[in-house]
Amino acid sequence: MSDETFTPHGKHLIAGEWVAGDATFRSEPASGEAFDYAVGTPDVIDRAAKAAEDAFWTYGYTTREERAAFLEAIADEIEARGPQITWIGTSESGLPAARLEGERGRTTGQLRLFASHIRKGDYLDRRHDEALPDRQPLPRPDLRMIQRPIGPVAVFGASNFPLAFSTAGGDTAAALAAGCPVIVKGHSAHPGTGEIVAEAIHVAIQKTGMPKGVFSLVQGGKRDVGQALVQHPLIKAVGFTGSLAGGRALFDLCAQRPEPIPFFGELGSVNPMFVLPAAAKARGAEIGKGWAGSLTMGAGQFCTNPGIAVIPKGAEGDAVVSAAKAALEGVGPQVMLTDGIADAYRKGKERFDGRNAVHPVHATEQEGRNASPNLYETDADAYLQDHALGEEVFGPLGLVVRVSGPDEMVSLAKGFEGQLTTTLHMDAGDADLARRLLPILERKAGRILANGFPTGVEVADAMVHGGPYPASTNFGATSVGTLSIRRFLRPVCYQNIPEGVLPDDIA
Repeated sequence: MSDETFTPHGKHLIAGEWVAGDATFRSEPASGEAFDYAVGTPDVIDRAAKAAEDAFWTYGYTTREERAAFLEAIADEIEARGPQITWIGTSESGLPAARLEGERGRTTGQLRLFASHIRKGDYLDRRHDEALPDRQPLPRPDLRMIQRPIGPVAVFGASNFPLAFSTAGGDTAAALAAGCPVIVKGHSAHPGTGEIVAEAIHVAIQKTGMPKGVFSLVQGGKRDVGQALVQHPLIKAVGFTGSLAGGRALFDLCAQRPEPIPFFGELGSVNPMFVLPAAAKARGAEIGKGWAGSLTMGAGQFCTNPGIAVIPKGAEGDAVVSAAKAALEGVGPQVMLTDGIADAYRKGKERFDGRNAVHPVHATEQEGRNASPNLYETDADAYLQDHALGEEVFGPLGLVVRVSGPDEMVSLAKGFEGQLTTTLHMDAGDADLARRLLPILERKAGRILANGFPTGVEVADAMVHGGPYPASTNFGATSVGTLSIRRFLRPVCYQNIPEGVLPDDIA
């Protein structure tokens, strides 16, 4: 594929076959031509799930080297389709080419990182308690433990990351690395991008000799398709990135199954920043300008978007707010990912406009699929009395919460719900207050930053992208970084099993 455009065929990929649907839906690109895509059905889900279960009996018992080579082959095939992915991705999402190219690099980087990770074998957490036949009063048996793959996994593509959190994104990469077949429910915001990445996986399956059912892509469909996927008895875990309402509904369905399964959902976060007094005094304008840049990056459509800044009252805090306002005034309208997301952003803004305890610092009008930044301000008492002020507005909207001193900042911190991130902007003179805040913040978030901005999630061994509810549905998991593989594994203990019968990886 050398051309920089391509025409999707609009079909599902089910166990190595491109399958047409009984009905189609039409894409809604930000620019360019719209295409028709197959609509998923529960029958298609059933076919994919049965193929995934059949594939597991082979794929779940491949060697780590075989799976690593498969992951690397997927990365190679994605890169071979780079121009086509950029072309369709920018058309569908409205994201700039540089963003899509960077996200493609992150996607292939994740795949190669997991290949390296499983080759090392540390993730297996191998443990061995040798037999003690002469121990009194009772002997101890030989005990060996290792992490094993759980079976077929369902992954829901994210709207805001057409590549890194979608068809071959972090959830898919982690599950495949663990030895689990994957069924992806493609997001209707970028079906063409999903299709071409699925094609890359399809070719990688053929080149490496993996079973055909190791991967399927189901496009489109209404709620009954998502419900059929999470409730199918052959699915053993679900990875999801999306809204709190949608994720909670799927979480409840997983819990209501005759065999409940884990639902790893990343749902929403306002990612509060705490600007401590010494930092505000020393570099308030710098912090305010940096916050505005993070708040509006990608039209604010990042799950780590810092939507709330906790700032001291007084002149030093005023400098932070003034600098943020000035920076936001220079940011024009940006295209949002879908018409629905743009409409939700307008409604979120209206929620703030309708509250007397909140006043606008920088207010703009929204038009069509575009979004312009907005900034509001309130105080700690008003915030703590109005739960709606802590609900995520997906887009470039920020809220300043002013506090009268350290004690009020600590009280406010205790009032926050679970978050993906929290941030401390601090100088040396803030160390005592930072020490008071840190035990609170580590109970509130999966990642705590100092003197930075949370947009930008490093794909690395130590990264945690998750947090207490409602940031995610499982506070013990991460959806980014090599630790995310543990979501799709479970420990198995082998007692007195002869070495010739044990799994190869246990040695």
